[in-house]
Amino acid sequence: MRNIWTICRKELKSYFASPIAYLMMAMFAIIFGFFFWNIVGYFVAAGLQAQMMGRPMPLDINEMILRPMLMNFSVVGLFLIPMITMRLFAEEKRQGTIELLLTSPVRDWDVILGKWLAALMLYGLTLAICCLNFGFLFLHGNPDWKPLLVGLLGLMLQAGALLAVGTFISTLTKNQIIAGGVTFAVCLLLWVFEWVGGYETAAWARTMAYLSVVAHFEPFSKGVIDTKDAIYFVSLTYFGLFMAARSLETLRWRA
Repeated sequence: MRNIWTICRKELKSYFASPIAYLMMAMFAIIFGFFFWNIVGYFVAAGLQAQMMGRPMPLDINEMILRPMLMNFSVVGLFLIPMITMRLFAEEKRQGTIELLLTSPVRDWDVILGKWLAALMLYGLTLAICCLNFGFLFLHGNPDWKPLLVGLLGLMLQAGALLAVGTFISTLTKNQIIAGGVTFAVCLLLWVFEWVGGYETAAWARTMAYLSVVAHFEPFSKGVIDTKDAIYFVSLTYFGLFMAARSLETLRWRA
């Protein structure tokens, strides 16, 4: 465990050694803030319109603001995750330091888990900064905080799974652009697989729809924790990390 934490800290320091991490977090905070501003604007406009029509009705903050914001960040994560994972091992290969990792007295799983954990912590930090917007809702409104926590848990589970896939892809190349592009393509496919179930009912279509991350995140966005959805994300996380370990084992064998 100590080796994992040491590698995690080293990886986190490398993220913040340059302004790239700061610019990335600032960029996504601005994007998330723009989404929040627009959704709140629609919410306020709907309330005013209902009052002008003489039929005031209670508006659900969780359903009209929090849930759409969680879904929006889930989509934004498709762009954020490749930016985080593309350098994990590709940069080590480009700089020639991968040999030091492979010959060091550290297990492959320690290296993989350390780097994956650092990527997950960076994602979580970006999410935490973006969620500062929700403070205005609790300051001026009365939303239910429990569905929000469940939604954030779903975002972290989804991120852990896709970051694991991106970690594996990063072990396959020394070009960061290729690693980022392939990771984005795979994440996008895992997002749109659900579309097939909209017009096809065959077994293969149901299987593809089940593999879609959006199908398993949507219950979390509603504040519902379903065991099968949690198992899906944990299984996908393990599969990605397992494939990364096999990839590193192949590199060690070739060396």
